[in-house]
Amino acid sequence: MVDAALDAGINFFDTSDSYGDSEVRLAQALGRRRDEVLIATKFGSPVRGEEGTGGAKPDYVRTALEASLRRLQTDHIDLYQIHRPDPETPIADTLAVLDEAVKAGKVREIGCSNFSAAQIREAEEVTPGARFVSVQNHYNLLNRADEAEVLPLCEQLGIGHLPYFPLASGLLTGKYSRGQAPAEGTRLQRWGKGMADSVLTEDNFDQVDALTAWAEKHGHSILDLAFAYLLAHPAVSSVIAGATKVGQIEANAAAGSWHLTDDQLAEVRTLV
Repeated sequence: MVDAALDAGINFFDTSDSYGDSEVRLAQALGRRRDEVLIATKFGSPVRGEEGTGGAKPDYVRTALEASLRRLQTDHIDLYQIHRPDPETPIADTLAVLDEAVKAGKVREIGCSNFSAAQIREAEEVTPGARFVSVQNHYNLLNRADEAEVLPLCEQLGIGHLPYFPLASGLLTGKYSRGQAPAEGTRLQRWGKGMADSVLTEDNFDQVDALTAWAEKHGHSILDLAFAYLLAHPAVSSVIAGATKVGQIEANAAAGSWHLTDDQLAEVRTLV
């Protein structure tokens, strides 16, 4: 999978210490090609099977960073991200320890994830030292909340937006059918009925049908449209998409080549 991504021109890999053993597996898959790519990982979410993990207190950040460096078999992380806000730790304290890591050469840049506009502003006001250069938030054609405040703020501050769940857990690929339970092995099936029911709504299917028809009229798939719509926003630096098959990697990479016009963007927005 990693070789296929590299062959497709992908050079940015995003993971987390809380995604099972993905850091170890990524390191093994990259091998000697580590210097050809940018590695982004995260801290702050509980690590499965390890008690006392999570949060953004300085001592924990130092421990989490060393553990990620060890698992990734590297001497530096290109983008180190706080996975979620920690209400128990002042953001200035977390930024201070991240600045320490940048100055030590263990981290090149820092970012945040699941931050609101207000939380991004609060972090931006902490000076001097390293600042967040990116925010990784939930953003797709069916979840456009970040368009209200976060994306305009990213443009204003020069922060890159990294959308996750760009395909709405597969709903924007045609993977799911109206009135049918998720197929075995799909993300929504693994997450359980409650999550599936919250995504596979009649309203969402109505929008997917409209978007699919519009994309096909323009010679593309709804997957192509899902990527093109996000990449049309000037603040979006890259789209984070998971894949379990080589064909999915190739399709995801190819989808980034469709550039929507302003008129097309306006039409799409009327559908959602």
